[in-house]
Amino acid sequence: MSLVTRARDAVAARIALALVITLPAVVLRLAGVHPPPVPSMIVFGAGVLGAAVLLLWASETARLDLSGALALALLALIAVLPEYAVDLYYAYAAGSRPEYAAYAAANMTGANRLLVGVGWTLVALVFALAVRRRREAGRHRRIGVIQPPSPRRDVRLGGHHRIELGFLAVAAVLAFIPALTGEIGWYVSVLLIVVFVAYMARIGRSGADDVENLVGVPARLAELPRLRRRQVTWLGFALGALAVFCSAEPFAESLVDAGTVLGVDRFLLVQWLAPLTSEAPELIVACVFAWRLRDGDAIGVLLSSKVNQWTLLIGSLPLAYRAGGGAWSLPLDARQIEEVLLTAAQTVLGLAMLVGLYFRRAEAALLFVLFAVQFVFPGTQIRLVLSGVYLAIGFSLLIARNRDLGQCLRAAVPSLDRPRSPVR
Repeated sequence: MSLVTRARDAVAARIALALVITLPAVVLRLAGVHPPPVPSMIVFGAGVLGAAVLLLWASETARLDLSGALALALLALIAVLPEYAVDLYYAYAAGSRPEYAAYAAANMTGANRLLVGVGWTLVALVFALAVRRRREAGRHRRIGVIQPPSPRRDVRLGGHHRIELGFLAVAAVLAFIPALTGEIGWYVSVLLIVVFVAYMARIGRSGADDVENLVGVPARLAELPRLRRRQVTWLGFALGALAVFCSAEPFAESLVDAGTVLGVDRFLLVQWLAPLTSEAPELIVACVFAWRLRDGDAIGVLLSSKVNQWTLLIGSLPLAYRAGGGAWSLPLDARQIEEVLLTAAQTVLGLAMLVGLYFRRAEAALLFVLFAVQFVFPGTQIRLVLSGVYLAIGFSLLIARNRDLGQCLRAAVPSLDRPRSPVR
């Protein structure tokens, strides 16, 4: 069997697997069947996961046929639709059931902390393993053959990632407002959505989007004739959107009910299981890039997702809350304020580690350790202490790397880099 045939069979198997884990949720929802909480959590959670996979594949493939800032914004939104759908449902439901406001904040903070504390660390780990594999392979080559230089050990970002880092810096400052005011106010919502729109417009003008970065299923779909590719892409969008529509609400509800049945803290289930389900496809894509020694693309995928979630997702929550019958601002209780503060503090440290366009293995290890500590020592006191540690290290690094931070801000807002007219 040829390599081409094997690759095609592998792609077909992946697509079939995605459909197998997605369709049961769609069938059950359309048939009006409501399983018990735990089976419902599993079936509809698989539906959310399958929807995320289908939408990610379709969004990546569609980059071949669409261009411009508006198209990029649309594709960025579609790719993370499952995460948004679950979180926005909690915010919407909070309008009539106030206790759901806690779940909206839990899902948002969990998704963001998981992305940085686990996702970025995974990229560094997989990249280090890939480098080690390459070195070991080099040792087994014949003596006398000129070997390529050993690849570097630390993850390196491309210069165009300064745009994302610059906008993340702006969003990081705004994200402290909810922790200080005790609510995600409509004014914060407006500011964050404006930042998101400006970010997508800036990315669209930069030309940084590279369709050559396709891997896996999208890479194979890109080889299809244009008409066939477009048909498959739009079919993927349709199936993914249908799966999101059918799975988001029952999955969100089943998480809450399953917590009661299993005797597990419902807040923790919503905070960690739901984001892990919806973020898994992006994490897998990032790890594939890292394994192929494309470390900049790997961290870039997760960095873009972080900017999207830390701007548009947070900014959308008050709007969903209002649409569900609540006020214009989403209230936060003491626990939620701590979670938002901790997430914002982690964002500062993550930003500080990347502004120099290098992500060192020691920094990745530190991020993961600080992320894991909250599970070993849960409680208010440790969340506040961790926030202080994140901020102390983060601001120390930013002060030391202030020139790098300035370059990122100028990349995000080019007008900051224009020479001033001489004063007459």
